[in-house]
Amino acid sequence: MQIEVVDDASTDADIEKLVAEVGQGRIKYFRQAQNIGSLRNFETCINRSKGKLVHLLHGDDKVRPGYYTRIKQLFERFPTAGAAFSGYCSINEQGQVVSQKNPEMKQDGILSDWLARIGEKQLIQYAAMTVRREVYEQLGAFYGVNYGEDWEMWVRIARHYPTAYTPLTLAEYRQHTTSITNSKFLKGEHLQDLYKAMLLIQDHLPENQKHSILQNSKKYYATYALNIAARLWHSLHNKQLVEAHIKNALQFHTSPLIYLMAAKLYFTLKFYRK
Repeated sequence: MQIEVVDDASTDADIEKLVAEVGQGRIKYFRQAQNIGSLRNFETCINRSKGKLVHLLHGDDKVRPGYYTRIKQLFERFPTAGAAFSGYCSINEQGQVVSQKNPEMKQDGILSDWLARIGEKQLIQYAAMTVRREVYEQLGAFYGVNYGEDWEMWVRIARHYPTAYTPLTLAEYRQHTTSITNSKFLKGEHLQDLYKAMLLIQDHLPENQKHSILQNSKKYYATYALNIAARLWHSLHNKQLVEAHIKNALQFHTSPLIYLMAAKLYFTLKFYRK
């Protein structure tokens, strides 16, 4: 197994020294000459990989014992699969489980109707997904957006290859309490990126399903945007930010439920007293 840390010119610690101390020569280290952003850094990971399977593991996520054994078994059992992923949970800064992803199916196997399902909404976290290197070589690297770029990739793979899956929870995605206050959420750029991803995903879908999947995506992420707005209000009490997210949600999709959720938020803003 090739284990390598690809450092996007970080400045918060001496990563090379840390890798040397922890890895004791077993883990390789590569540092970008300058910060090139997450998409190009992922591309560097893919280009530097030498094995047949590639797992991109972000610095704050984890896999549980048995992940690589199970994923290897999936690829051996289903040789046509271009990618394979496991069940996963979300953990907080202390490593405590805060939520569990619902399983896609009850047993190991190839996911059915997967292109339509993953085309409608993001159902995977990086930590859970492993891809054949030849698939990346055939389909290319991540592109288009900086939020939702992996969603488009998983759809692109599903268009051309079967995807294998195990419901075992073998990966842990770390959620940070401050993530909702990062610049993309505050500016609403994550919603713009999601919409760009939706449009890119349209190119991978069957013609007779494009419209319905896009409408379902818009409905799902409009609700998501309003939930983000509620969380922003709870944490920051910033009317301008919340109103911007409500506006973005209504641009995504309109329905009685969406209008009701938006109206409740507006009512909360109007009658708020410090």
